[in-house]
Amino acid sequence: MNSQHYRSIFLSDMHLGSRDIHSKYLLDFLEHNSCDYLYLAGDIIDLWKFGNGWYWPPINDTIVRHVFDAARRGTKIFYIPGNHDEILRNYNGRYINGVKIVREALHYTLDGRRFLIVHGDEFDPVTTYNQWLAKFGSNAYSLLLVLNRYLGRYRRNMGLDYWSLSAFLKHKVKEAVNFMSNFKKVIASHARVCDVDGIICGHLHSASLEDMEEILYINTGDWVESCTALVENHDGRLQLIQWAEKYALLFDEQRRETGHGYEYSHSDRRLAAAG
Repeated sequence: MNSQHYRSIFLSDMHLGSRDIHSKYLLDFLEHNSCDYLYLAGDIIDLWKFGNGWYWPPINDTIVRHVFDAARRGTKIFYIPGNHDEILRNYNGRYINGVKIVREALHYTLDGRRFLIVHGDEFDPVTTYNQWLAKFGSNAYSLLLVLNRYLGRYRRNMGLDYWSLSAFLKHKVKEAVNFMSNFKKVIASHARVCDVDGIICGHLHSASLEDMEEILYINTGDWVESCTALVENHDGRLQLIQWAEKYALLFDEQRRETGHGYEYSHSDRRLAAAG
């Protein structure tokens, strides 16, 4: 597979430490995409799982080492902690192996636009004022992701594409849709107060790039459901990438170029239950 170099890459909600992360997709993305600026917009390490459901396979070490290696090679990396790794907010302004911890960041695209980068939990009244309820919801969400894993295996065995039950339900249940809509309005309003052209966040696990009355709202998505990233091209253009789909296309391309490639079946090439 060919590697791609971007000016900037924005990632969030990896949830390293959880069993539900699609770590193989994530590592593959990091191995085939590099950048000058890397923004990690929160919930990178899921410290809520620490001591109860903590899961740290060797591939997680490889992912962390890859990020630190990028910093050593000169990539400017900013880590904006979220609610699942909020303890790192106590280290605001400090560096860890070349990665700078910041509460929020301001990014200038090559075409001159200004974007505020936050995790987003500070605009969620549940996580801000009712953390016990947020953790209860997180546990319920984890149960739903377990169903996702079993469904993913079934779809893979049937030769079907990757599909997320939890993401589907979030976009179908009225209360969830209303919550996301209100969240977007509140965070876009904050962006106007900050006099920026747009805001980049995570938290919702729902990738989106849309105009909110002259404010560009961008959610980078996550790596437990959507496997998405935001990239800035060398002309300043911003683009969301769905890596589960991109991976399959690159895999097919490599197979055509080599004439044989890896040995795999139609059912497992999608890696629907990867990680």
